[in-house]
Amino acid sequence: MDTETDASTGNPTWHLFPDVHAFLARAGGFLRSRPDLHTILLTVTEGLRTRGDAAYGDGAPVFGVLEQAGEVRAAYFRTPPHPLVVTPLTPEEAGSLAAHLDAVGHTVPGVTADNGTAAALAEVWRLRTGAEPRLHERMRLYRLRALTPPEPMPEGSGRIADERDRELLARWYGEFVAAINGVGTKDARAWADTHVAERRITLWETPDAVPVSMAGLTSLVAGQIRLAPVYTPTHLRGRGYAGAAAVEAGRAALAEGADEVLLFADLANPTSNGLYQRIGYRPVTDFAMYDFPARGGGGGAGRS
Repeated sequence: MDTETDASTGNPTWHLFPDVHAFLARAGGFLRSRPDLHTILLTVTEGLRTRGDAAYGDGAPVFGVLEQAGEVRAAYFRTPPHPLVVTPLTPEEAGSLAAHLDAVGHTVPGVTADNGTAAALAEVWRLRTGAEPRLHERMRLYRLRALTPPEPMPEGSGRIADERDRELLARWYGEFVAAINGVGTKDARAWADTHVAERRITLWETPDAVPVSMAGLTSLVAGQIRLAPVYTPTHLRGRGYAGAAAVEAGRAALAEGADEVLLFADLANPTSNGLYQRIGYRPVTDFAMYDFPARGGGGGAGRS
């Protein structure tokens, strides 16, 4: 563990950690204390822990923890080329994080966090660099309260994706990433292989066995599972397929033992937000993603 100041004073201090194992050894309990607010950190670090540092990109992941008087107050990670992901911060803590990242020389192409934290970091970035951050996306985090199948359910049935679906899943994943203007994993086929092997994708298919929608699940960590991604090809939308796939995936998450089933929805898409509420999800809080232009121009970020 590295630190740029002496934590013995009791002042909040940011520490770097060399790998996901050391990071989780120090911050794991803190992250598990609010599995809903910390869902991205929990699920991505689980992927790094089980599949290695290259699970989300070629760049080496970076990890940091804010401590005060021996207690963890906040945490962050970044898996290049994705933006920084950070737990809730006060404006003062956001300022100290920006100074810390500058001090250790980390590139920050953007941030994903709860609304208040993301806005605070965007303002700090503007003041420190003179560059104007760009709002990339606003998202609402939902928690399942009581699973409610849509009425009427579309004809067909759900099933777990298997080996025969690999090419389809890779194509749909690429289309999903393009649709959200994001940065996905480096290899869509590898993404499909992993999710098939781990049985993490539910397909909704028509009565003649044609897949028409998919809903993925993250791994069970700290009692939470998140639906991600939920995708229906453009020409098949408006027929209830996404809702049916999401319901089946939600059932699978509950059957796996999840205490909390979560999902994010783009606030610019009222259709998906309305759908998720109709099938039993309720708002937790709002998140935002900002792109930070490089100091010399350019820049950009995507969703982890």
